Amino acid sequence: MASEVHDLIEGPITCHCWNRDKTKIAVSPNNNLVQIYAKQGGKWQLEHTLKEHDQRVMGMDWAPTTNRLVTCGADRNAYVWTLEKEWKPSLVVLRINRAATCVKWSPLENKFAVGSGARSISICHFEKEHDWWVSKHIKKPIRSTVLSLDWHPNNVLIACGCSDFKARVFSAYIKDVDEKPESTCWGKKMTLGNLMMEFTSPAIGSGGWVHDVSFSPSGNKLAWVSHDSLVCVVNQESNSVSFEKTKELPFVACQFISETNFLVAGHGCFPAMFKHDNDKVAFSNKLEQQGEKKDTGGLKAMDKFKRLDKQASATADTKLGTTHQNGITQISVYKKGANVENVATTGVDGRLVIWKV
Repeated sequence: MASEVHDLIEGPITCHCWNRDKTKIAVSPNNNLVQIYAKQGGKWQLEHTLKEHDQRVMGMDWAPTTNRLVTCGADRNAYVWTLEKEWKPSLVVLRINRAATCVKWSPLENKFAVGSGARSISICHFEKEHDWWVSKHIKKPIRSTVLSLDWHPNNVLIACGCSDFKARVFSAYIKDVDEKPESTCWGKKMTLGNLMMEFTSPAIGSGGWVHDVSFSPSGNKLAWVSHDSLVCVVNQESNSVSFEKTKELPFVACQFISETNFLVAGHGCFPAMFKHDNDKVAFSNKLEQQGEKKDTGGLKAMDKFKRLDKQASATADTKLGTTHQNGITQISVYKKGANVENVATTGVDGRLVIWKV
């Protein structure tokens, strides 16, 4: 159920991230800018605009403890931003020749990972001697663009989803940064770049870009969604892979909210709950009841331009029966106590929606 709906911007929202207490949100309005909004009187007001990137910002993440914001973009650069009255960027030496597509802070916030079209993952950490962020690369056996990343709770393992139809788990251990890790159900050998596991589509005759990956709170399960409308979960403790072939449009985002439940969303414009129990994946429910499409009547000239931005259509034929009027691009945790209570979604329609789970 949607508890808050905010029309944040007039165009698509590529990605977003929150500060620690959820009083501020950073978004990419599908261009080279990063906009930071602050909540004032129940509404979101633009507070800062970060302009360091030359091309479209593809990913961002906000470290809750250190309050550092990391962004990456199609200009092949990443920046770590710190707030000193104004946001100041620090350049990251990525050493890539293709667009940076996604970025994620590690749980301890002492390093972050950047996925790219250069068929690699850059594991970045701060070098005090030179006062900059340097990177080490994970390359083999990645054969195409890295579309998504998620860290294991142990701060060492990292999962990635790629456009070569595969999900993988690597070791991102850096000797001078991390303590020696203990063995997990994913394996014992954890040198940097070691491939722990690799997964392809478990459905016969199926396959698609792996749009998003998500570890469970324990780190023993990994969920992913792909462009063939497949929802998959591997339970590494029981060494089992289970999946659900849906009839919905492809999902592009997934997020575990407990050890058994996770949310997915995408081109269908609604978030849906799935459950993984006894090594089986099953659809649970949608977070909203879809209504019928409604005729919106005539449009004024300005409204036509707004519709062209949001829905790529200038006609006023129908309004979707969902809260989001176009595809959802990202899911994030908004409020968490003992369990996740609320999640947030942003989409191509420029909306920010807070959902009660």
